[in-house]
Amino acid sequence: MTISPPQTHTAGDAIGEHGEAPLYRVVLLDDDDHSYDYVIEMLQKIFIFSFEQALRHAQEVDTTGRTPLIVCELPEAEFARDQIHAYGADWRMPRSKGSMSAVIEPVTRE
Repeated sequence: MTISPPQTHTAGDAIGEHGEAPLYRVVLLDDDDHSYDYVIEMLQKIFIFSFEQALRHAQEVDTTGRTPLIVCELPEAEFARDQIHAYGADWRMPRSKGSMSAVIEPVTRE
């Protein structure tokens, strides 16, 4: 299933002075049960990332344990997280029993 990319903002946008809705960051978490190919494929299908963008996220989640994917309002963030959780197991790795994990974090003013 593919979703249209939500309207996103940079991490520095946070909460506006005119009562704009709070923003949230969707963060993909690392595990050892999914291949680079899985991560790249998933990010391209769900977030419409280019191969290069998806590869950078795959490398970051592998080396740091997490990678922020998008910043958006809460309904879009929840939908994106749920799409990651529903993507399914990595057929390339027999030990993969389910989807990757993602969390939502509030974006705070700097």
